[in-house]
Amino acid sequence: MASSPRRLSRPRDNRWIAGVCSGLGRRFGLGAGMVRLLFVLSCLLPGPQVLLYIVLWILLPNEERYSTAY
Repeated sequence: MASSPRRLSRPRDNRWIAGVCSGLGRRFGLGAGMVRLLFVLSCLLPGPQVLLYIVLWILLPNEERYSTAY
């Protein structure tokens, strides 16, 4: 059985600011801390990293929670 790929979304748990790094980590099989570290290190280089983070914050949907209450 092939498992379906995880959808790119911002999880409701394990967030620091907006959940973008945590969502990227889940999607690509990395830890949220590793993605956060890579983001901070990338900010040392010139480029639009912060703008990209803000755009992803706006575009990525929140992870849906399914209610187990009946």
